Amino acid sequence: MWTIEKLTQAKESEDKIEFKKGEYGNVSYNGVGKDKPSDRRRCILGYVVALCNEQGGSLVIGMHDSYPHKVIGTKQAFGAIGKLEADIYRDTGIRPKVYELFENEDTKEGRVLVIDVPSRPIGKLFKFEDVPLMRVGEELKPMSDAMYLKILQESEPDFSERICDGLTVDDLDTEAIEIMKGYYANKWNNSSFVEKPTLQVLSDFGLLQQDTNHLNYAALILLGKSTAIRKYLPCDNIVVEYRLNHAMIPYTARQEFQQALFVAINKVWDYINQPASNPLQHFSDGPGIYDIPAFNREVVREAILNSVCHRAMNIQSDVVIKQYPDMLIITNAGGFPLGVDVDNILTVNSMPRCKRISEVLQRTGLVERSGQGVDKMFYECMMEGKALPDYSATDDFQVCLKLRAEIQNPAFCLMVRQEQEKREESKRLNVFDLLALYRTANNESLDNIDEDTTNKLVREGLLVKKDDGYTLSGVYDEFKKRTRGNKDNWKEEEKTTKTALVHPEYPTSTPLVHLLIKNMSDNYQSLEELMTTIGVHDIKHFRQNYLNPAIADGFVERKYQSNHPQQRFRLTAEGILHKG
Repeated sequence: MWTIEKLTQAKESEDKIEFKKGEYGNVSYNGVGKDKPSDRRRCILGYVVALCNEQGGSLVIGMHDSYPHKVIGTKQAFGAIGKLEADIYRDTGIRPKVYELFENEDTKEGRVLVIDVPSRPIGKLFKFEDVPLMRVGEELKPMSDAMYLKILQESEPDFSERICDGLTVDDLDTEAIEIMKGYYANKWNNSSFVEKPTLQVLSDFGLLQQDTNHLNYAALILLGKSTAIRKYLPCDNIVVEYRLNHAMIPYTARQEFQQALFVAINKVWDYINQPASNPLQHFSDGPGIYDIPAFNREVVREAILNSVCHRAMNIQSDVVIKQYPDMLIITNAGGFPLGVDVDNILTVNSMPRCKRISEVLQRTGLVERSGQGVDKMFYECMMEGKALPDYSATDDFQVCLKLRAEIQNPAFCLMVRQEQEKREESKRLNVFDLLALYRTANNESLDNIDEDTTNKLVREGLLVKKDDGYTLSGVYDEFKKRTRGNKDNWKEEEKTTKTALVHPEYPTSTPLVHLLIKNMSDNYQSLEELMTTIGVHDIKHFRQNYLNPAIADGFVERKYQSNHPQQRFRLTAEGILHKG
């Protein structure tokens, strides 16, 4: 972030800054009202596009463009910084950071508006009025053909293959190495592999250059100790935040996992998969009762591993997982890989940004072959009658995946499960077969479904072709009758579950309990001290969500068994052990 002092000494070309006076807030936002294209371009959107195409920079309004740059002050976007930021993103797809500085912080005089513009993704260009722009002196010009072609031909280098200077074998986590060896031994049924020398394994997996003994970033991300990760790649971090509902801004509980991926992946899943925050959903089919968790283990693990393999490591941003009772939202920096978008994500074989990491995960069986992880997530969601993985909030700068918990169609779930069970493994329905059936069940278009797939499903009696499209066979109607009322019952159960999360009597080890234990000392503390420690002000909410569950789980004990006016609480031996 810039300061006034740094801006006065900044060089426009070297520091990639564009200075504009704009004393009266008169820098045009989008050039409207000007006849010549060259004049319309010299607006906020034009400069943002050009700076982004030039791999990032800053537009500064309220200072002279002559060196040294003196503060003039501006009223540009006064009281509307958030709106300006949102408008730029809406109109360009670029996520800027907009903030204001003051020459005199005490009197708030000499206001300067700064718009920090991120670099474009590799191989991507941004346009204003359908023209890719670049700065040439004081003008904004259409990008030259040579520059245009050069950018379009860019390819993303494998960050994880780069040598991590200073990283040594002593910086690697021995537990992570043993886990990696174990996964490989299990996948290939080779128990002796776990005895193989570590240096040889690292070399075989492409994590160590044998001639120089240099380790790469893949070794750090997959196997590094927490201290090494914080030192060499602090953005390599997975954050899980739990909230009781989507309206909450502060999180209810939060945990960071800055660990070797081979260790972290299981710990992240265990944190998400707590009984109170990942409850079972029940629905019946005659005498049978099916239990399906809100969040599927294979789907969540695959999504997390994908977020690591495909994220842009040069952007200082964590992988963030926001968990709600009805949804998981997973975001990672960098946008989709080249050539991938929301519409072709199932049909295009993508190249991961961290190819070396992806190869190791494939060899050890943690992920499917490159390009098949998304298939697996779609497949599992359809087999459980849930909504498809939702990438609609993804843009050029981050991938956003939403996984919904609700079983939307129990009848479809039962139909496809029964169909798969009666087939030989080699003849089971694939993800594209399921997608055609799923879309038909939801009255959606099959326009982008391959004709060979629909013909096959018609021959097998699963689809029925009609003049106006397709319908599912009568078997589906039978399942709908058998499961009628299940969705309403499950909705009522979901409501009860959500209520229990807000007002549980004795839930099992929720994230709230972990938060309380993490912040408690080993000595007795009063109720007020505990509430202050974790920032909770509602005493009823604190007792029902934090304290009572912790006592019920045996992690916290009372000093007095009666309702003593001087009651105190402390961690039990089990609580201290759990706190670590």
